[in-house]
Amino acid sequence: MTRPPISFEFFPPKTPEGVEKLRNTRRQLAQFKPEFFSVTFGAGGTTQDGTRSAVLEIQQEGFAAAPHLSCIGSTREAVAALLTDYRANGIRRLVALRGDIPSGMVDVGEFRYASELISFIRAEHGNWFHIEAAAYPEYHPQAPSAEADLRNFVTKVNAGANAAITQYFFNADAYFRFVDEVRGRGVTIPIYPGIMPIQNFTQLSRFSEMCGAEIPRWLRLRLASFGDDSAAIRAYGLDVVTELSDKLLAGGAPGLHFYTLNAAGAVSTVCQRLGF
Repeated sequence: MTRPPISFEFFPPKTPEGVEKLRNTRRQLAQFKPEFFSVTFGAGGTTQDGTRSAVLEIQQEGFAAAPHLSCIGSTREAVAALLTDYRANGIRRLVALRGDIPSGMVDVGEFRYASELISFIRAEHGNWFHIEAAAYPEYHPQAPSAEADLRNFVTKVNAGANAAITQYFFNADAYFRFVDEVRGRGVTIPIYPGIMPIQNFTQLSRFSEMCGAEIPRWLRLRLASFGDDSAAIRAYGLDVVTELSDKLLAGGAPGLHFYTLNAAGAVSTVCQRLGF
């Protein structure tokens, strides 16, 4: 039986120590032969230089690398230059997103939506890039309605997205329901569930509040019951995330995309438990 494809996401390190830590993390995760490594950017497209540096280093190491590309705060000229640069360096994958709007930003740039960015990439470079778009099984926190969010996703797919990566979640039914909804609207591209390891309850709560990911009541109360026992939180989190991943794959998910937070430990354990 062929193993489903997996991918790992990093954020660009800001210090020399962070750069070295990420190199070590990549070395550990490379054993699982990922389809690609992706690298995020900061709000409003900040850290783009760090994203580029990390992506080119990954590419030089012999792995497929996918930079995240934000349209918030970007001009067509700047995006065109970045695309040309990535193409010249042999990058074939992109994760195209609207991106977060930094607090106080008034001018969001020449692209308003990810669908406009995806259309621009296709117009400029045809099918050179394999484009991943974002999906939100529990709906985007800024969407005016569930229906509007579903329509927006279909628009991104019709603009030229090859595949989608979801925001992380802990309710498998939310993913399956979302997939059924968009399949009913003619979407056929692979939709890879995003998997977030649970290592720190406070950090997870903060991330989830920012991005609109739901922590189910049963999970929130159970994690809170461990108090400051970080070992117990990590052990329980490994069980939850492994079970979730297994259920998703058994239910037909085409693969998994892991949010690593630039650390290999928890993600490696989950992959090993899944038989990868």
